[in-house]
Amino acid sequence: MHIHILGICGTFMGGLAALAREAGHRVTGCDSGVYPPMSDQLRALGIDLIEGYGADQLALNPDMFVVGNVVSRARLADGSPKFPLMEAILDAGAPYTSGPQWLAEHVLAGRHVLAVAGTHGKTTTTSMLAWILECAGLAPGFLVGGVPMNFGISARLGARAAGQERPLFVIEADEYDTAFFDKRSKFVHYRPRTAVLNNLEFDHADIFDDLGQIERQFHHLVRTVPPSGRVVVNGLEESLARVLHAGCWSSVASFGSAVSDFSARGEPHDFEVLRRGEPMAHVQWALTGVHNQLNALAAIAAAEHVGVAPAQAAEALARFENVRRRMELRGTVAGISVYDDFAHHPTALRTTLDGLRRRVGTKARILAVFEPRSNTMKLGTMKSQLPWALEQADLAFCHTAGLDWDAAEALAPMGERARTAADIDMLVAQLAAAARPGDHIVCMSNGSFGGIHAKLLDALQKI
Repeated sequence: MHIHILGICGTFMGGLAALAREAGHRVTGCDSGVYPPMSDQLRALGIDLIEGYGADQLALNPDMFVVGNVVSRARLADGSPKFPLMEAILDAGAPYTSGPQWLAEHVLAGRHVLAVAGTHGKTTTTSMLAWILECAGLAPGFLVGGVPMNFGISARLGARAAGQERPLFVIEADEYDTAFFDKRSKFVHYRPRTAVLNNLEFDHADIFDDLGQIERQFHHLVRTVPPSGRVVVNGLEESLARVLHAGCWSSVASFGSAVSDFSARGEPHDFEVLRRGEPMAHVQWALTGVHNQLNALAAIAAAEHVGVAPAQAAEALARFENVRRRMELRGTVAGISVYDDFAHHPTALRTTLDGLRRRVGTKARILAVFEPRSNTMKLGTMKSQLPWALEQADLAFCHTAGLDWDAAEALAPMGERARTAADIDMLVAQLAAAARPGDHIVCMSNGSFGGIHAKLLDALQKI
């Protein structure tokens, strides 16, 4: 089959392209501003990339156009379509489908799908679970919204392991909508037999009006889990309790709370795993933060459903190397450490900084640098939570470009601990002037953040 992917450089669609190519399909694709690192990875796989969404691509005549959710029916200021190729596909009556639908039909069918959903920690927990299954010799396929450092790739098909009824596939299950023509959450397409509900908070203010709407989508996911399946749920989350209260037809394994099936005793970097109060395993690893401890419990509970004992899972986690852009140390200059992290929701900012504070102690300074780049943060929906999110930072620096709300006003409760800058160069100059040996600078964004990490390390070398 020849598929042509619209929006191919996105993390999900790029992973889908890699899976399709590995499965033997012919894959081409297009995007606006074809960009690395995904463009480099795809070209290395022999996938032809086209810049832009020109209607002339209709002449490729693929068996199926696979449409990413970046594509819409939007119009430019002059009235012309923003995505002329999509308009041509519709006019011609050419076959098209969404990425999640194509994946469900051509990759996930016949597999035991382990889907990891949640507002936070999806990428990390998906990577943990895939690594646990890999170490257990189960050769899982996976699709992760990042690059797990243990694997070095974001997607692969995997294989059927000896003794397995179905080959395993671990997928990061996103609640964002599927496509402009399918407003259901992506994860309802995946039909998991093991579903992890890691946490649930309000997010995606551009498509959801309130938390209740997201809870409804999570319940749609629960409805698809078969009777022999398992729902792994965070026992600390009232929102998830409401989701399950709406109906659950599968076995449930809870984690996190003292009365959960799986809980932890000890510090996040060194803890016992308890099953209904009885020690089952011991995790000692390089990761920090209570959020990663909870991610580990979720992965252990999910892996148990496919036959991996908690002790075996804990041994694998001792060798887990995390995901790129999750507290990734980018360099150290004059005793000043610079990290890159994907955090963008206020809760994620807080848990990231809390994890670092636990690791470095109370005497070291933490300088938090963040970019409100997600659709939710750009809308200013959660701006009032920022002082709470940044509580563990000694100084906070906000990049304000593209915001329609006053970041300085939102950060005013932090007093002189908060600074703002309209461009990256100004932000780097502020940081270079404020930093001193022993500091830890955490740059947090779900985008490239204008290459701030390299610019900052270069600036620090000059002071």
